[in-house]
Amino acid sequence: MRTVLRASLRTHTRRYVAAFVAVMVAVGFVIATNAVGSAARSGLSAEVEHAYRGADLVVGADYGLDRSQVAPVERAAAGQGAVADVIGTAFTTVTRDGTSLGPDTSVSTVSLDPALRRQTVVSGQAPAADGQALVDQRTARADRIRIGDRLVIGTDGDRRTVTVVGIAKATTYLSADVYVPWPTLSALPDALPDAVVVGTSGDPTAVGATLSKVTEEPVRTQGEYVDARVVTLNQGFDAIGILLLLFATVAGFVAVLVIANTFTILFAQRTRDLALLRCVGATRQQVLRSFRVESVAVALLASALGVVAGVGAGYGIVAAVRALSDASTLGAVALSPLWVGGAFVGGVVVTVAAAWLPTRRVVRVSPLAALRPHDADVLSRAGAARVGVGVAVVAAGSAALAVAVRTSTLPPLLVGGMVTFTGVLLLGPVLVPALLRLAGRLLGGTGLATRLAAANAVRNPRRSAATTASLLVGVTLATAVLTGMASARGALDDELKVQYPVDVALTGSSALPDDALDRVDRLDGVDRASLVPGVRAELPGAGVVPVLVPGGAARELTRDPSTVEAPRRTLFIPGAVATTMADGVPERLRLTRDGRSVEVATRVVGSEWGSAVVAGPGVVEALGGGATPQAVWVRADDDADRVRLAGEVGAVARELDLGVSSTLDSRASIEKQLDVLTWAVLGLLGISVAIALVGIANTVGLSVLERGREHALLRALGLTRGELRRMLAAEGLLLALVAAVLGTVVGVAFGWVGTVSVVTAAVQDVPLVTPWGELAAVVGIAALAGLLACVVPAHRAAKVAPAEGLVLD
Repeated sequence: MRTVLRASLRTHTRRYVAAFVAVMVAVGFVIATNAVGSAARSGLSAEVEHAYRGADLVVGADYGLDRSQVAPVERAAAGQGAVADVIGTAFTTVTRDGTSLGPDTSVSTVSLDPALRRQTVVSGQAPAADGQALVDQRTARADRIRIGDRLVIGTDGDRRTVTVVGIAKATTYLSADVYVPWPTLSALPDALPDAVVVGTSGDPTAVGATLSKVTEEPVRTQGEYVDARVVTLNQGFDAIGILLLLFATVAGFVAVLVIANTFTILFAQRTRDLALLRCVGATRQQVLRSFRVESVAVALLASALGVVAGVGAGYGIVAAVRALSDASTLGAVALSPLWVGGAFVGGVVVTVAAAWLPTRRVVRVSPLAALRPHDADVLSRAGAARVGVGVAVVAAGSAALAVAVRTSTLPPLLVGGMVTFTGVLLLGPVLVPALLRLAGRLLGGTGLATRLAAANAVRNPRRSAATTASLLVGVTLATAVLTGMASARGALDDELKVQYPVDVALTGSSALPDDALDRVDRLDGVDRASLVPGVRAELPGAGVVPVLVPGGAARELTRDPSTVEAPRRTLFIPGAVATTMADGVPERLRLTRDGRSVEVATRVVGSEWGSAVVAGPGVVEALGGGATPQAVWVRADDDADRVRLAGEVGAVARELDLGVSSTLDSRASIEKQLDVLTWAVLGLLGISVAIALVGIANTVGLSVLERGREHALLRALGLTRGELRRMLAAEGLLLALVAAVLGTVVGVAFGWVGTVSVVTAAVQDVPLVTPWGELAAVVGIAALAGLLACVVPAHRAAKVAPAEGLVLD
């Protein structure tokens, strides 16, 4: 049998190449998915991870640390030879030369140990001792703070005086106006520790075990803590985790499908070879053992090369995404050994299993029966059973998807999607020929080659279904992801418009200065600025606040005018104001101004526009009218330098004694996360499309090899080489279009179900958005893929002379 095996390798090299490519691409797909996913995770968490750089361990819960736990942790760390530092925050009064920076100026910590310091110093130097401070870029620009200035932090007997020794780069995570060492901050009674970061010189596990004995707070590695913080900041929505799980599942499913399809076609083509071996005396066990040894050899070598190809593809895709987008969109690639090992082992196991089943099926057939031509009807007894199973599987998968929609949970979504799609594949020998017949009727009048192509495509339903399976997977995945991303992005954009209707709001304790609008409007980076009229009234539980009535210019400036259009006698109260109301927000309350009062309905909204409330028609009139400018709302340019703009607006606000509320950082942080997710999905989608193209090229190539004698007979009957090439091209185009149409329908349904199941966990009222342009592009690419997949096989088939082709086997 070894001689037979070597002869088979020499004779049927092309068939082995197809199997080899299928295994290699499938393994590489899994690894490339891990590469892109890890880059997306590091890009999304880069700012958070930077805050804990240098730390091996982090002690603290997701929402802060009990102050009584700090000292025991510091002592235990010192006993283990480790360096510990505290990350904490306080909101207090900070003054310079008797001038206050504000009653709620944020003060955070800076580490005296360079290895644990999270701030980046852009001017001056980092603090080297207690009593020194860093100042944020924006604060320094807004308050004209320079190196060498002295700041007084705190009030009454808890005040501490520090000297500014440097300016720190602005950040969006754990940012503050002023940074001081923990010994300085801990002297303030309202200082709250966030976490204790620990840098070890030895075994972090041993140090972590010691720390766990002295604190009730969780002790985690830096990576574990960062991942938990990212999820917490996203309101418990682990977007990257969901993305990785989704594409890992898809990667494994596609890998199994491509390998199984290729080996099924491969061994079906070799039925006559196996029958001849049986006829000349080979036993079933010898045949089985020979082909399984062959499959193991192919699996080991192809999986090893697949690992190399996957690593290269992963790094290449990440590099391409970084070149096409902002360089910080995706971070560094961090391949998981578990993923790499799992992909290699999975490739070997799936390949052996894919070879195991077809060979068992073939050797069960008697040699003489295997030598006779046979083309099973899909509606035979076995075919009818397959259809019944397919319908049942689709029904079971649809039920799981319904559970996912109802509960907004991921596991039923993944299980339901895979089960439903498996059912669609089982029904492929029925669905694909029906669609092919329809396409053939539509194109039947375009020539002989097209009619022959349509007849050939439906003549063997299982072969046609197997040929379209790979592309069907790719198109379904592409359309599902594009539909889901369009719907999710649209819903999140709507949510951002509601939450952040204006970029910056400036409000005063009295009437605004006459030049307030002009001074703000002149700043670089300001797209539009508008005065907002209103009055000042007593809001129960919150004191005197501006009651705004946004005019036409102010409403047009907002990203969503409906967020500031309160109904009649209704008050919109933003969350920032609602949290200051001692007794909460009742359904109705009474506003008071200069002896006049009015009862209004209340509505707490998620929008942010500073310390003011927005009134509907009739409220200001009932309070005596006489509205005057009470606020300035600012809309920034899309490409504005947010750090510079925030500082300059802050400087104007300080000079005019106005309060300032900026949403620039918050919006930028969320938009960056959306950009990371979008580009990560596009990168993973590129991998999926690539494997789909390889899959269809593989199966079409094998199909052409299988039909060599058929093509020679057509040539002998008068079909020209050009007509043969056109026939194969038309067949590939028909198969690709059918896969594209079916995949688009299934993918749009999956995209909608996935959006409702996953995105509604973070955003309510998600509309279904169908990206028609992108879907048309996917169908066009699929059609082009079908044509390209037939180019080489058609050229090879046309080169074979009729007499030579008739003796092919």
